[in-house]
Amino acid sequence: MVTGGASGIGEASARLLSQRGTRCIIADRNEERGPEVAEELGGIFVKTDVTDETDVETAVGAAVEAGPLRVLINAAGIGNPGRTVDRDGNPLPLGKFLRVIQINLVGTFNCVRLVAAAMAKTYPTQPDGQRGAIVNMASVAAFDGQIGQASYAASKGGIVSMTLPLARDLASIGVRVNTIAPGLIDTPIYGEGERAEQFKANLASNVLFPRRLGSAAELASMVVELVTNDYMNGETVRVDGGIRMPPK
Repeated sequence: MVTGGASGIGEASARLLSQRGTRCIIADRNEERGPEVAEELGGIFVKTDVTDETDVETAVGAAVEAGPLRVLINAAGIGNPGRTVDRDGNPLPLGKFLRVIQINLVGTFNCVRLVAAAMAKTYPTQPDGQRGAIVNMASVAAFDGQIGQASYAASKGGIVSMTLPLARDLASIGVRVNTIAPGLIDTPIYGEGERAEQFKANLASNVLFPRRLGSAAELASMVVELVTNDYMNGETVRVDGGIRMPPK
């Protein structure tokens, strides 16, 4: 099950996992792109708001019906930047902060708890009792949050902070939990055209090496590693070209 699987990091992860023989549930709100991706990969699209318990239960149900549910990739998320107090002295609307926390952090936990419960009902795949693997998506903003990223950094920092507790909670059912903190990844979020390319080139100047934005495929490679490496558990891995984000 891949949340946010209709585009960007989620789509790239679903593609690489599908190449490895999995059948992916594309859990996404995008009713145009989602079904196309699912059909191309031989998977199933389920319209899903990760903050909605019923939506996630429906997606989990589809995954369980399609076969043993062994993997969850939590890639759904939003940015929505804004300064805590703007240049005119106005405070950030509380609702704007809460929306980012609700989707990125609460939505991630909502999916983890429901998928893990389904995984607990499956048979172990190995003698040590392993039943599945979960990979959550944070961001380098969890460590290097920039101006205007208070809500985003808090949401991603929460994902990093709950990685070990989740891994400890789910060890009893044989489910591993890891987190990826991506740096600057070239996804559709930056737009298209000359201005978008100039903006991305400016961002890339802050990357240590290689001095460019990462690709979704490179990040998906780490997703697959965390899913398939049985000794990776309770860790947060930065995939960022060595960048340490400046204030702005």
